Amino acid sequence: MSGQIRIQDRFWNDYTELVRQTVIPYQWEALNDRIEGAEPSCAIRNLRIAAGLEKGEFGGLIFQDSDLAKWLEAVGHSLAGHPDPKLEQIADEVIDWLGKAQHENGYLNTYFTIKEPGKQWTNLHEAHELYCAGHLIEAAVAYYRGTGKRKLLDIACRLADHIGDVFGNEPGKLPGYCGHQEIELALVKLYETTGEERYLRLSRYFIDQRGKKPHYFIEEWERRGRTSHWTPGIAPPPNLEYSQSHLPVREQTAAVGHAVRAVYMYTAMADLARLTGDEGLRSAYERLWNNMTEKRMYITGGIGSTHHGEAFTFDYDLPNDTAYAETCASIGLIFFARRMLQLEARSEYADTMERALYNNVLGSMSKDGKHFFYVNPLEVWPEASARNPDKRHIKPVRQRWFGCACCPPNVARLLSSLNEYVYTADRERNTVYAHLFIGSEARFELAAGNVTLRQRSELPWAGKVSFAVAPEAEGPAKFALALRVPGWCDGGQPKLAVNGEPAAYRVERGYAFVEREWTEGDTVSWELPLQPQVIAAHPSIRANAGKAALQRGPLVYCLEEADNGAPLASLSLAAEPRLSERYEAGLPGGAVVIEADGTAVDGAAWPDDRAPYLPYRHRAKPVRLKAIPYYLWGNRSPGEMSVWIRTAQA
Repeated sequence: MSGQIRIQDRFWNDYTELVRQTVIPYQWEALNDRIEGAEPSCAIRNLRIAAGLEKGEFGGLIFQDSDLAKWLEAVGHSLAGHPDPKLEQIADEVIDWLGKAQHENGYLNTYFTIKEPGKQWTNLHEAHELYCAGHLIEAAVAYYRGTGKRKLLDIACRLADHIGDVFGNEPGKLPGYCGHQEIELALVKLYETTGEERYLRLSRYFIDQRGKKPHYFIEEWERRGRTSHWTPGIAPPPNLEYSQSHLPVREQTAAVGHAVRAVYMYTAMADLARLTGDEGLRSAYERLWNNMTEKRMYITGGIGSTHHGEAFTFDYDLPNDTAYAETCASIGLIFFARRMLQLEARSEYADTMERALYNNVLGSMSKDGKHFFYVNPLEVWPEASARNPDKRHIKPVRQRWFGCACCPPNVARLLSSLNEYVYTADRERNTVYAHLFIGSEARFELAAGNVTLRQRSELPWAGKVSFAVAPEAEGPAKFALALRVPGWCDGGQPKLAVNGEPAAYRVERGYAFVEREWTEGDTVSWELPLQPQVIAAHPSIRANAGKAALQRGPLVYCLEEADNGAPLASLSLAAEPRLSERYEAGLPGGAVVIEADGTAVDGAAWPDDRAPYLPYRHRAKPVRLKAIPYYLWGNRSPGEMSVWIRTAQA
């Protein structure tokens, strides 16, 4: 479907063009260690050494290959919609190097080729070999779909076939699986591209094998002499929850461990359930989805609340000032939500996908496309980031690159494939589902015939969406158009009109269905109620007790020191905040801001700066608060930021 949908949207074109024209070239420079002041990547140098084109030692982390693979995937998606001979030539040269670095048996990994030859597959828990292989496979699929060239796909197939020769329950094979899930969802993509059932079976093997007793990672740790790649000497046994290998996947009930690993695994589980009809997998991933999105997700769509292991903790433990909310985790959540929508169109899946996309993911990249957040907090105090050891992972400004740079190329590959997330189509049911309201032109193959839809959207600044319908067959085509009713409508009734006349619709699972015989020139308008809202948190989320957040449509808002002064903690939202909105062109890219009545502690009324504590007296003055979209924070002068604001009742 990706080749049949093209983004044409005033808001999102800025980002897709930024990725194409700036982010992909910038990241190529970073992978070549040519960004002044940035941490080196070593990825290209490692590949050239492994290919025999240079001499030297391996540089960077054990999983460094994955950064280059994600960049190649972004290139493949970009070339699908925007042919670029120069970029394609660069990518083809990299693919030639990959071919030279691949072993005769199909193995491909620069770390074990250069630094520890002969130790392949001896540390599945920590070494990320299958993870790197998975990202290379995803890159190969995207590049083949984008260019029609098979060279990288053939490299990936040889690698996957080698993995199939090594792993399994048959005699002489390793009954293991990866410590960082990724290979599972990649093999599904390879199956869907090649039609080779063995790749689907291998994906299912890795999912089914995970968590079985005796635990493979414990046995592997014993065979290694109880050592670890990351720490010298004797190391404690692996934390099985960290890699979601504590239980077979069908028995897991809560989102635990490393958040990225978790959502990559859940994505593969949904893929396999869709393709095999496995109801046990479906029950498990639905249970895990509900736990994660109802009790362990931030309002911004971030997941993973602690920097210790980049992990989930427990229900409702969602601190703001130490939040991790890794960019890759939200991207994985978007992958998972999309797979859920492929199985069943339910608005809560698309709501979560939209929430993570507009807030956590967009906020992770600066408007110049050259600076990135790995961690996406909901409260920032720059001095604490610099001086408090527990908050040093919280950065008040985006970074040029990272030693562990998984997030920047992940953003690039997601945004360059954004067209894949807007719709799904059910051919047999003659239904097109619109999940995201992003301007685009799309073509679908339905039982009623081929249909083209041209969507125009004014989101996120206005709630007007329209569709122009064009069946390709002569005469009318009967099918259903299902439009998501966003959760942020807050009970407001969207207005539907067909050819300018108000039309009724039925709502099923959060989608408004319009079924009729469509003819060339038919139009649909979908007007969504869009106004600022004050949002409260569940009372069990202790970090937000007595606080509220501001939201408008899909966008979460925040206060910044640049607009409201410091300390932000001294500000409160009034009981009757009198919300107003206005467009401010001076913000990067322009944006609607929200203003609200509030109060600020009057520091001038504090009688003695030497006294940290005094008997309580109300020392507040009225102020007008200004909030900007969360995705824009940190694009101006560094300073404090907060999503959650104290309320007058607090």
